[in-house]
Amino acid sequence: MDKEDARFQSLEQLHERRKQVVRLHRQGMGVMRIVALSGLSYPTVRAAIDRFEDGGSSANKPKPRGKQSGSGRSLSEVQEVSIQRIIIDKRPEQLKMDFALWTRSAVMQLIERELGIALSVRGVGNYLQRWGFTPQKPIKKAYEQRPEAVQAWLDEHYPEIEQRAKAEGAEIHWGDETALVNTDVRGRSYAPAGKTPVAYAVGGTRQKLSMIATVTNQGKTRWMIIDEAFNADRLIEFLGALIKDTQRKVFLILGNLRVHHSKLVKAWVAERADQIELFYLPSYSPELNPEERLNADLKHAIGSKVPARTKARLKAAATEHMERLENSPERVRSYFQDPRVKYAA
Repeated sequence: MDKEDARFQSLEQLHERRKQVVRLHRQGMGVMRIVALSGLSYPTVRAAIDRFEDGGSSANKPKPRGKQSGSGRSLSEVQEVSIQRIIIDKRPEQLKMDFALWTRSAVMQLIERELGIALSVRGVGNYLQRWGFTPQKPIKKAYEQRPEAVQAWLDEHYPEIEQRAKAEGAEIHWGDETALVNTDVRGRSYAPAGKTPVAYAVGGTRQKLSMIATVTNQGKTRWMIIDEAFNADRLIEFLGALIKDTQRKVFLILGNLRVHHSKLVKAWVAERADQIELFYLPSYSPELNPEERLNADLKHAIGSKVPARTKARLKAAATEHMERLENSPERVRSYFQDPRVKYAA
């Protein structure tokens, strides 16, 4: 009988054959008889019996083949931690590296520069995977943003606004403007591998609308679509409708567009200080505004449909989606669950 080669058996199969040898041995069968019945070699049978007699059944459980996890690594634990910390705390450009993002090539260069250890791109990828680092779409921030101003907003300014709103019975709204165009196709389209889907541009004239809207963490949204340039007059028109509809004082938090700080707007608000008060986010910090999620929601809804060929159809599509949001407070509240704006939830 040809003898079985244990190298070609799975660990589960090998474990089962060893247990079979032990069962026959415990029944009083001799080693050579077990060799004949099992098809295993004499050394294999003898070794299984010896392991059982020395260490019991558990001693016959096969150990994993190949390199043990963690063996043969080029970086020590201390070195791994130091590289992880640099990736978390710094951008490549801050280290005068010619990369915009932390790619595998960038990390490979970092390791060689900091530790003098040359790794392959694949090896770096293995380290990143082991550390739990995954490729992600980065959050875009303006260079002009001042981190200390953002921190002051989160720690001091917004909590003060929240306390005042509670004391005065005011309702906090977050406002922003956005542009809507009929040529903005968004989302992904399934297609056979290697055959990129095509989105055809709308023929005729490019159509554009503006919209200003606000959201609250109670799930309310107020909005106005504008079929012309957005300016101080249109903002004042919207503010008038907002305070009329809210029926209590409004604390409106806006970004820092020039129109928000215009003399006309400030004068109008000053005359109605008992009805509305304006506050401003830190400069270049749109990610702190929950209303930005509404804008993204609207643009995705419009961009994923057949493009509107006329301004009237574009307006109708935007109106339909906004009316749906008005009746879906839970969807509006979900905007505040984004980690970057959860402070306002």
